[in-house]
Amino acid sequence: MYLEKKGFTLFEVIIGMSIFVILAMGISWVLIVSLRTNDIVWNQLGGQNEARKVLQEVVDTVRRAESSSMGAYTIVSASPTEFIFYANTDTDLLRERVRFWLDGTTLKMGTIKPTGNPLQYNIADEIVKELAHDVVNTEEGTSTFLYYDSTYTGTEDPLLEPVDATLIRLVRVQLEIEHDPDKTPVPLHVESQVSIRSLKEE
Repeated sequence: MYLEKKGFTLFEVIIGMSIFVILAMGISWVLIVSLRTNDIVWNQLGGQNEARKVLQEVVDTVRRAESSSMGAYTIVSASPTEFIFYANTDTDLLRERVRFWLDGTTLKMGTIKPTGNPLQYNIADEIVKELAHDVVNTEEGTSTFLYYDSTYTGTEDPLLEPVDATLIRLVRVQLEIEHDPDKTPVPLHVESQVSIRSLKEE
């Protein structure tokens, strides 16, 4: 009796392997995209948390702005990339000269404690610390600081440059942060605004 042998032909094996390879490549691609997307999301969340901490420090400091220890006006100067004012940033009674500014892609904070008799703010005594890196406001054409007067209700345009420091009552701080341009489709945007308490009633 003749027994028919059952099995796969070479052609069927090749077709089967081709289908398997195609499916494996498709699944691998989906996994890679999913992992990359997940990585982007976590990086964005981490960056957002860091940026919010930075903004909170800026807001808390600006909120305490007041006249200098020698009686000079609260705000020294205000531009889209730099804001200088006086505020008590520590536990003593003296008010420091505070400077927030964008240096390239780094947001920095400088403080000068008044010294001497009579008191004076020596620029050489400025203590600088870096608050945030990878800030791409300049590349994105976004102002780091925007200023508003007492008529601001939420929809008015900011004060025009050059800004008259005596008109400022509210400051908006905004950061565009991009840690890796190859991974994020757009920079992370965070912003906050703060009223200067000591100038509120003027």
